[in-house]
Amino acid sequence: MNLPTPSVESAPSAIVSPEEWQVRVDLAAFYRLAAQYEWTDLIYSHISARVPGPDNHFLLNPFGWMFDEVTASSLVKIDLDGNIVAPTENHIHPAAFVIHSAIYEVRPDIQCIFHAHTRAGMAISTMECGLLPLTQHAMIFHDQVAYHASEGFALDMNERKTLGSDLGQKSVMILRNHGTLMTGHTIPQAFSMMWHLERAMQVQVDALASQRPLTNPPEAVAEGIAQMAYGDKSPLGRLEWPALIRHLERTDPSYRT
Repeated sequence: MNLPTPSVESAPSAIVSPEEWQVRVDLAAFYRLAAQYEWTDLIYSHISARVPGPDNHFLLNPFGWMFDEVTASSLVKIDLDGNIVAPTENHIHPAAFVIHSAIYEVRPDIQCIFHAHTRAGMAISTMECGLLPLTQHAMIFHDQVAYHASEGFALDMNERKTLGSDLGQKSVMILRNHGTLMTGHTIPQAFSMMWHLERAMQVQVDALASQRPLTNPPEAVAEGIAQMAYGDKSPLGRLEWPALIRHLERTDPSYRT
């Protein structure tokens, strides 16, 4: 696939608001970073971000593109009914629309969603115990994890109701026998929390594989860690993001085109 190289005149940056363009750049950065951390499943998972403004529009990756190909201008803007609302030759994955629109419709506080099929995430999704508070990374998500039973490929519009109701006010949802869904009030927060969730899930799989007795922390300890991680003074989703952007600028700044 040959990716388009937008000219100054045709690039969306010339026709969208500065606020939307910044969201596009940050979301494209998320895609590139997710590719580097190998949180991909060929072309079959997706990250979205809400467009600022009253229209309930959000951005998704073009279906058929690898994460390391996504750019700010290639992202597809749709509404909560799945209509593409900005000129583009690209298309979206139908399941991506079902999953992401379900959450944006009921959670106006959420700006970014990542639905992933990582190896560790799929492993945890098969475990009846779900995510265990075995490490500080896992304790970040104390009382933040919801669960959603598998309903097959997410192509049925009726599943939007159960996806939204199952998430409730939590920030993370494990889709049973499927994968994970991470939300964030900002794009940087969603990225940071996904990094910590992925590390927590990897360690849980490793610890269970050891077949040795495991320890669990007092609930109060886990509760305190979660409150700090999601608190107003938490560095998560704030301090790492500028450093990650500097890394992308050094390695491949084409994400922002």
